[in-house]
Amino acid sequence: MTRPTAKNPPRTFHVKSFGCQMNVYDGERMAEMLGAEGMTAVEEGLSADMVVLNTCHIREKAAEKVYSDIGRLRREDGTRPMIAVAGCVAQAEGPEITRRTKMVDIVVGPQAYHRLPELVGKAMRGEEALDTDMPAASKFGALPGRAKQPRPTAFLTVQEGCDKFCTYCVVPYTRGAEISRPWDAILDEAKALVDGGVKEITLLGQNVNAWVDDAGRGLHDLIRALDKIDGLARIRYTTSHPNDMADGLIAAHGDVEKLMPYLHLPVQSGSDPILKAMNRSHTRDSYLRLLDKVRAVRPDIALSGDFIVGFPGESEQDFEATMHLIREVGYAYAFSFKYSPRPGTPAADMTDQIAPEIMDARLKQLQAQIIADQLAFNQATVGKRCSVLIEKPGRKPGQLVGKSPWLQSVHVVAEGSRIGDMIEVDIVSAGPNSLAGEVVRRKAA
Repeated sequence: MTRPTAKNPPRTFHVKSFGCQMNVYDGERMAEMLGAEGMTAVEEGLSADMVVLNTCHIREKAAEKVYSDIGRLRREDGTRPMIAVAGCVAQAEGPEITRRTKMVDIVVGPQAYHRLPELVGKAMRGEEALDTDMPAASKFGALPGRAKQPRPTAFLTVQEGCDKFCTYCVVPYTRGAEISRPWDAILDEAKALVDGGVKEITLLGQNVNAWVDDAGRGLHDLIRALDKIDGLARIRYTTSHPNDMADGLIAAHGDVEKLMPYLHLPVQSGSDPILKAMNRSHTRDSYLRLLDKVRAVRPDIALSGDFIVGFPGESEQDFEATMHLIREVGYAYAFSFKYSPRPGTPAADMTDQIAPEIMDARLKQLQAQIIADQLAFNQATVGKRCSVLIEKPGRKPGQLVGKSPWLQSVHVVAEGSRIGDMIEVDIVSAGPNSLAGEVVRRKAA
């Protein structure tokens, strides 16, 4: 197998996405674009004519991990596929990638991947194939229509970029300023997804609840419009910023039946001094007041959050404030990380960086509390009856796995059911990561 050229164009491809749900969405759209060019997706990178590494720059040493993945694509006979590095590492590193390794043929940022077919053509001709522009015009109009989906759930990006400039975060530099997709384009894509078999749509954005259109409509208006689509059973959205949690969106959680009782609302810290150093626009108390308002309209809502431990200058008192907030909220889920400096961000140059062993101890303590709270939330679900959207086969014979309204994985034996079905289930047991359910048997008429 030789590397594709103008005389030997790539016929197969493999997209490997890292990181957030938005990267998953971007990876799916790139796959659809390559499929529209006549290429066929394959499961393994080494067997593909072309590999797209759709990268994430959030975690520590992200770039180094990309170069390791690139090196693993060299085959035993010395050949390799055509390699494209996409996503946020591509945006951050730019031409440094091709200077550092000759194995990469294409570098394309997250706001330019709609030009991927054009870049493939350039690479086949031996020309430079680099595009990390962040144009003001939306890329979405250049993407092909949505294909039939292999799963009953799908992501739908409605907003990109961030204007918040948290001091630890690279997103404003790799994804650009906040851009909201047009109303009609979103509804058209949502209808195409439903026509392709999707039952549940998760709206995506770096600050998804900052979505607004030219007419001044907000995310709550968009959700109410999606609620009217026949065949769409469930709506979710992520990731939200407390500063953009408008009253209309909170109200939607109380009266839009298709909007699932789940809210991911990152707080990052429970300490006001640390929140200020992070350039977060909320305080501990304003965040808790928001949660009170949400619970007032949807008492059973599952709350999820993000936490960073060991931010520069974080004292034991600051960390204990975070632990107190976690115990007060009782999260159903949470994502937690040790602070790691991202080059080019203000926090990377702050003094009072926290020692790794202190961060390790704090993260261990925080995660133990989160696991306990997650188990308690799951156990509180036992005895409830709920709908479960079946998403995949289970590990045991006859077992299926789906999601509850609260985004929990539910294992159930449901004879005659298949992927994409919505079934009624009684929750009978719970662990920290999943639930077990029994199908509700309908009485004969």
